[in-house]
Amino acid sequence: MHHLQPTHHQLVWLDAHASLPLDMHSQLLHMGWDVQAYDQVSSAAALWHGAQAVVLRLAHDVQPLLHLRRLLSEQGQSLRIICRIDPQDMALSMAAMNQGAQAVVATDDWSEATWQQALRAEPSEAPQASSPQRHVVFVDPASQKLLELARRVGAAEVTALLVGPTGAGKEVLARVLHDASPRANGPFVAINCAALPENLIEDMLFGHEKGAYTGAHKETRGLFEMAQGGTLFLDEIGDMPMGLQTKLLRVLQERELVRLGGHTPIALDVRVIAATNKDLKAAMQRHEFREDLYYRISTFRLSLLSLAQRPRDILPLANQFLIEHAPRGVAYQLTPSAQQALVAYAWPGNVRELENVIQRAVVMCADGQVAAEHCLFDDTAHLDAWTPTATPERLGEGVMSDPYTANGVSTSALMGESKAAPSGLQSAVRQSEQQVILAAIQSTPTRNDAAKKLGISPRTLRYKIAQLGLRSMMQVGV
Repeated sequence: MHHLQPTHHQLVWLDAHASLPLDMHSQLLHMGWDVQAYDQVSSAAALWHGAQAVVLRLAHDVQPLLHLRRLLSEQGQSLRIICRIDPQDMALSMAAMNQGAQAVVATDDWSEATWQQALRAEPSEAPQASSPQRHVVFVDPASQKLLELARRVGAAEVTALLVGPTGAGKEVLARVLHDASPRANGPFVAINCAALPENLIEDMLFGHEKGAYTGAHKETRGLFEMAQGGTLFLDEIGDMPMGLQTKLLRVLQERELVRLGGHTPIALDVRVIAATNKDLKAAMQRHEFREDLYYRISTFRLSLLSLAQRPRDILPLANQFLIEHAPRGVAYQLTPSAQQALVAYAWPGNVRELENVIQRAVVMCADGQVAAEHCLFDDTAHLDAWTPTATPERLGEGVMSDPYTANGVSTSALMGESKAAPSGLQSAVRQSEQQVILAAIQSTPTRNDAAKKLGISPRTLRYKIAQLGLRSMMQVGV
């Protein structure tokens, strides 16, 4: 009797840190995959034309993934990409998904069920897009107008300058521009110009040749080259040093660059999107920003409002962050008191602060029902003078029907509670915060441990203890 053999497809396994275990090789073969394992991307390049999927080990950053996608794009290949990442490195896992990985598998997970899921698509079916679709929240009418405009600007491929307060979501908007452009299938590469010293930013942007400086043991492509065929997002460009502004202007004008220590020009096909929280025109008057660079990057200027100025985005964003940060398989919901607290808060830290608050709430909430006492805000001064930034008139009446909103809770009923007794709410939140802090202190050996459990710094904990009248707790040892 003849047994049917599974149809075999080609799988490229790339891991510079460890060899493919023999039993895993046998398991993949049983699942219908012929595997070729290599420790370098360049070694496997010849097999891509016959392969349907590639498994890539990431250890420190997403650069190997960007390099792989760039090479695949150059060869006109579209493979399913699965990244193997340390299960503790959630940030790298999210970055990999944002940069085009179709699946992420933990490095210690060898189960057949996991790999069946990771390779669930028919290997012969190429992914529909190499850039993942991100969920974005634009519920408030002001945000919806901005989204519509951003998509039109994205399709036009003009240079764009995004202006708005820190933490308002400029990178999210930059991704909207990228996804709406003809470059949507290309890479999206981002760098914060304020986070690194000038010499390091220059190296990261333009790359270097072998021997360009002490320690440059091999040639390295910069972010401009990694973004070939796609988009380079320069965040906080207002903090870029003047010397580097000159070099950036030259690259943008000539559409080519020369690596550090090199002499050969490299042609570029990259769209640049810049963002800042500064007044660049005022910076030009102070001779801190080049006028010619400003007009080069600001063909179209898009302004983001603070979160307090687009209140209908607050609850949808909060629900999205609950989904992102909740433990796997656990569903969290915002109770009416939590919704009321979130909408009433002034949000000086904008969307970034909202995400912090939701992350803390997930830690503090034991039963999945997030209440007001679980919402620990960054700026505690706002708890003493808590004035609603959103009113029923601003939010509008009726039930929110958007899937990211407050689980169908009536905003008129929700805001009715706030209008009835704002001082009582303030007192209740203050009392709830006292209870949460006391519980954390009593359940941990030191103030540092209590602060860690609360998701705040020891300094912030000391401030809260003093502010909330818990001075007796100051005797707890460190």
